Amino acid sequence: MYGSSYHFSDVTNFVKENFEGVYDTKNKSLTIQETGPTTFHVPPDCIPCIKHYLLAFSQVKDSQNLSGDWGGRMMNSQVTCPPGKIVLTKEASSIFNEIKVDTGNLRLDFYDNAEIDGDTISVSVDNQTVVTHQRLAAKPITVFIRIDFVKTEHEVIMIAENEGTIPPNTALLIVTAGEKRYRLFLSSDVDQKKVLVRFIYEKPK
Repeated sequence: MYGSSYHFSDVTNFVKENFEGVYDTKNKSLTIQETGPTTFHVPPDCIPCIKHYLLAFSQVKDSQNLSGDWGGRMMNSQVTCPPGKIVLTKEASSIFNEIKVDTGNLRLDFYDNAEIDGDTISVSVDNQTVVTHQRLAAKPITVFIRIDFVKTEHEVIMIAENEGTIPPNTALLIVTAGEKRYRLFLSSDVDQKKVLVRFIYEKPK
């Protein structure tokens, strides 16, 4: 297999790399080797890491998981990168995530995921459309949500209106909830156009 991997903090700090991989059907394991960056924007004191992943596949009900370890070397050198662990989860449901918040105001910033390729989205909050056919870019599409303390659950749906030039439609959602910040990667395609994020209010302890 082959494809592209994204290491994304924000629009000022990201790396896109090509990779090649092999899936072992007997052991249900996946080996991935990045082959080098195709584009990146990082702080001056950072060097992209070309990673090697060894992942195990598992499935629990409707949740598919890849988990394991990664290591690698710094770009253009033999210096090793600090190792790490990774868990990737794909849900069959359109609900991407649930986030518990303890503040009355939320800010949602939608970005294209590292490479701007013409992805267009619409967004609804509690079944009310707040964004219509807007193109994802380096400058975020921003939505503000005022939490209703009586109705403690609020649903945000991102709808993929197209897939841009590089399918699927991918977005980075940065959620600011008071002093807390969450980063979600959203992906949708022609088969599953909607991605749902549910926010649940809980009183501060």
